[in-house]
Amino acid sequence: MKITPSILALATMLISAPLFAQNKGLDVIYGEDNRIDVFESTNMAHVELAKSTAAMIDGGSLIIDSNEIEINASTLEKRGICSHERFSKQITPANCSGFLVAPNVLVTAGHCIRSAADCRDNKWVFDFKVDHAEQGKVFVPSSNAYSCKKIISQSLNGATKDDYAVIELDRKVTDRKPLKFRRSGKVTTGTPLVVIGHPTGLPTKIADGANVRSLQSKYFVANLDTYGGNSGSAVFNARTLEVEGILVRGDTDYIYDRTYGCQVSNICKNDSCRGEDVTYITNIDALKNI
Repeated sequence: MKITPSILALATMLISAPLFAQNKGLDVIYGEDNRIDVFESTNMAHVELAKSTAAMIDGGSLIIDSNEIEINASTLEKRGICSHERFSKQITPANCSGFLVAPNVLVTAGHCIRSAADCRDNKWVFDFKVDHAEQGKVFVPSSNAYSCKKIISQSLNGATKDDYAVIELDRKVTDRKPLKFRRSGKVTTGTPLVVIGHPTGLPTKIADGANVRSLQSKYFVANLDTYGGNSGSAVFNARTLEVEGILVRGDTDYIYDRTYGCQVSNICKNDSCRGEDVTYITNIDALKNI
């Protein structure tokens, strides 16, 4: 989810959708739609990175027993997205995305976690993914769900456009590795990128084929195929596989198709539309000693 004024339009359109973080922004497909499910990926490095990404899901959307969690929510189609859209049969419970940087430390967007209530009311679920394209309900081991113990650091600055949050989880994550991230310097224009997260709240999607378009003081702009729900997603350097930044804002996701009477993805050329904004990971002082 990323911050744009067009959130009001999406809120009206997706009346039955789970409530995304306030002031989230929206996104768009640039060129070809490069989003794929984890099971579709033939890049084992990307699959491994996906293991260390998590979905922020309201605790009320999870049915938890001692061994297993059932995740269920409205599908894209039930939220007013055209049935011929990709992933229309999949559920959309994730409000934001995040990624592991230490055994008990997770990074997300600042507008996803603003308060102690946000910390308390949401769970962070790893391996929220599907095994086939039209899978409905998703089940994960109960051990894959973590609570936010406290907010370590958070920024949501309208003037500088800085947008990040660092949270401590309720316990260490022992079955997957923290991600490597840039600690100094800055990404350059043209650098190829990969993003992993939960577009429109969907199960984990991997999207490559993007590049850095321009550099700003607190963020860079890229042509990433991301949507609301991708807020907090790790944006990786496709060459080094290190996290370069956090997906935070972008262009409009969906537009109304009068022919079908439903919403379809907004499509832009790779070098057109506003682009997607990514907070530099190096902005976060709290990560310097991790």
